[in-house]
Amino acid sequence: MIPRYARPEMTAIWDPQSKFRIWFEIEAHACDAQAKLGVIPEAAAKAVWERGNFDIDRIDEIERETKHDVIAFLTNLAEYVGDEARFVHQGMTSSDVLDTCLSVQLTKACDILLADMDALLAALKAKAYAHKDDVCVGRSHGIHAEPVTFGLKMAQAYAEFDRNRERLVNARKDIATCAISGAVGTFANIDPYVEEHVAASLGLTPEPASTQVIPRDRHAMFFATLGVIASSIERLAVEIRHLQRTEVLEAEEYFAPGQKGSSAMPHKRNPVLTENLTGLARLVRMATIPAMENVALWHERDISHSSVERGIGPDATITLDFALARLTGVIEKLVVYPENMLRNMNKLGGLIHSQRVLLALTQAGVSREDSYRLVQRNAMRVWREGADFMELLKADDEVMKALSAEQIESVFDLEYHTKHVDTIFRRVFGE
Repeated sequence: MIPRYARPEMTAIWDPQSKFRIWFEIEAHACDAQAKLGVIPEAAAKAVWERGNFDIDRIDEIERETKHDVIAFLTNLAEYVGDEARFVHQGMTSSDVLDTCLSVQLTKACDILLADMDALLAALKAKAYAHKDDVCVGRSHGIHAEPVTFGLKMAQAYAEFDRNRERLVNARKDIATCAISGAVGTFANIDPYVEEHVAASLGLTPEPASTQVIPRDRHAMFFATLGVIASSIERLAVEIRHLQRTEVLEAEEYFAPGQKGSSAMPHKRNPVLTENLTGLARLVRMATIPAMENVALWHERDISHSSVERGIGPDATITLDFALARLTGVIEKLVVYPENMLRNMNKLGGLIHSQRVLLALTQAGVSREDSYRLVQRNAMRVWREGADFMELLKADDEVMKALSAEQIESVFDLEYHTKHVDTIFRRVFGE
């Protein structure tokens, strides 16, 4: 991922220095286990830890000849270790190193993403409580529906990201596996204890049945989870973008002193951060289909998945990390306009209370079909003429046969729509 959309801590997981260090630790821990089993001398395992090292430029130089990255690494490692290097990688195959390393990298990435999620959840919770009772119009199909509160919008987002956090915890558990089982995964040339030892040393669990590679259904689920989280980011970003439209302006991204919105129009304040988040979400989701296609490898293994994962592993995690941090900043600094919410809600002359009028008529003995006809007849006049809905109802003889003026006025109470906000908050936040 380009530096513009990358943060250092996540990027560091995927740089060559980090990758080769993990490779070294896998090989060194495997040597420790082999020494305990008596397969190699203890002095050899000790030599790997004491003298083992690598040089990235040298590895690249060797790989240009060998056309094999793991062999290039082992050759370079041997240049540091010396004669004892003949005991390194005994009974292992390249996938033992590559797949276990990828598991370590993805679990480390998960830990950063989980911290990102915690920060976002805290920001959403704070914003939800700050605006719990700020009434705004709810919209379906982009059209005014019935009143909600801005706090509820934030609480709904919180609940969604709380579910995503749980999915990410499960994805981390699913991906944190280790395979040190040798060619075609049979342990023919290496004891299963080595896998158990390496797994414990790296904070992983042994893969129950590898086929020389860790089964890629695990990776598919991992990247699918990242895709779902990205979609949730986009959903909230799109909501903010809509609310910032000039005709709406119920909330907007913070516009910093000195910030410029347009090279041509000095008045512009554009939702650039949430538009950016929409684009970044597309990039993260882009990884999901290739990850699923990686599941179907030939027989015990092929390497058609390898080039895909070298790309989507860093790109999806780095991008999602950046997007979560950016969204957290947007929510923390989001500017909310309760007065504009009330003004927008009153644009349609009370039409947002049409369902309550409908229900009042049915409860007064009017059939649902006739009730709908009476309400819609008056509602359409509000759309056409800009009239006041309540006054039209009071002037409608058929309506007044069923309802008194006081009964009509009583159904235009905003608090009716917010009476269960506290219940929803208790369900979401557990307080």
